[in-house]
Amino acid sequence: MLAPKKIKHRKQMKQVRHLRGVETRGTTCAFGDYGLMSLDSTWITNRQIEAARVAINRCLKRGGKVWIRIFPDKPLTKKPAEVRMGKGKGAPEVWVAEVRKGRIMYEIKGVDAALAKEALTLGASKLPVNTRIVRRLSA
Repeated sequence: MLAPKKIKHRKQMKQVRHLRGVETRGTTCAFGDYGLMSLDSTWITNRQIEAARVAINRCLKRGGKVWIRIFPDKPLTKKPAEVRMGKGKGAPEVWVAEVRKGRIMYEIKGVDAALAKEALTLGASKLPVNTRIVRRLSA
C-alpha cells in the first residue's frame, strides 16, 4: 500500500473544502500516451489506488509502462468500534489522496489504443470517481 515514509504531523484535520474548484497542476499527460482523468473531486484511499493499479497491470499483461500520478499523503483517523465520545482523536486509519476535477491519475505508454482504453476502463471501475480517458497532445 502507498503511504508516506515520514510526515510532519501524525493527524490532520478533515477539511473537505480544499476539494473545491478544479485542478491546476497535473492536468495533462506528462509521461504516457494515454491517461485517466478525474471528472469529480473526492478522496481516494491507498487501497483504491492499489486496486486500480493491479487491474490496469493485469489487463496489460506486463506490457507497456504505467505511471501513478496521485499519492495518498493525508491521514484519516477513526475511533475504534463501541468507544464512547471524547477522550481525544482516534488513531490514523487510512491514507487518502485529495483528487480534484481535471487531475490525471494514471498514465500508460507502450501499448496500442484499444488495449490502453480497456485497461484504463478496468482501472476506473475500481475508483469512486467519474473518469475520462485522455490522449497525449501531439507536439
